[in-house]
Amino acid sequence: MKHTALYYRILSYQPENLILLKKTFHVIELDSPCQDANDTLDQIEVLFAPLGYVVDAAKMDLCSRLRVISSNTTGVPHIDLEAAAARGIVVCALHDESEFLDSISATAEHTIGLILAAWRRVPAAHAAATAGAWERWSWGAPAMLSRMRLGIVGYGRLGRKVAEIGRALGMDVAYYDPHVSGGIDDLLMLARRSDILSLHAEVNEETRGLVGHEVINALPFGAMVVNTARGELLDTEALLDGLESGRLRCAALDVIDGEYAPGFAEEFRHSRLARYARDHDNLLLTPHIGGSTVDAWTETQRRVIEKTARVLAAAG
Repeated sequence: MKHTALYYRILSYQPENLILLKKTFHVIELDSPCQDANDTLDQIEVLFAPLGYVVDAAKMDLCSRLRVISSNTTGVPHIDLEAAAARGIVVCALHDESEFLDSISATAEHTIGLILAAWRRVPAAHAAATAGAWERWSWGAPAMLSRMRLGIVGYGRLGRKVAEIGRALGMDVAYYDPHVSGGIDDLLMLARRSDILSLHAEVNEETRGLVGHEVINALPFGAMVVNTARGELLDTEALLDGLESGRLRCAALDVIDGEYAPGFAEEFRHSRLARYARDHDNLLLTPHIGGSTVDAWTETQRRVIEKTARVLAAAG
């Protein structure tokens, strides 16, 4: 007999993974958690949880049969882990899948792509070229990446991958991570020697707002900041102050603080950050697409489906 799982269409699983999902579970489908109803939640044993919708103690208590919460994400900011543990609910995600994740390089690749695009002003150069301004002299970047110093904040899986690519490009790479030996043990010291500062740390009470005015003001004049980790690591007001003052040459963000809050997109349109990006060509924004390749989606979705099935089979 199949276990009953709730799947939300906004998760947009790849077709082959939807087939696997329905082969493995008895699936109830809804468009989004906005359609949740108490009688539906009371039936389910597995909840596939999309980012942007909190699975807290109150929601868990509506799911009297819930055994597993699943999310094909490396972070689980949307799931109350303590509440799940207290109720004997297993959380199946990818945060503890280091060996598997070593083969998923999409976010590291996007980080390097953003560095190149922002530093060389690629989107603006493209716009100028398509408008008929076919000349190179307006687009000279100050230096080749191979002559620059890359500072990595957080030396976990992605930080190491970005560092590896940076070294392959000839960059002088250093990192700050209090949990990993061998790096620079002071963030301000790292900032002072970084032409490009790339954020890859986890978000917790210690790292929330880690890169603010003090760190940005410690960077060399004309430096760059890139964030493909979590928006909460970066004080965007401090970043904008650095861009507007000219201290920062450019920045690139794939993540924004508060992006999972309801109504974020509409509020963001009118934010200082979005206004600045619309009016200037030295701030690149992408909508959290670091991991967005079809093969990465396919493999991570399949992994969490199979992991959930194994957990249930082991529990009997």
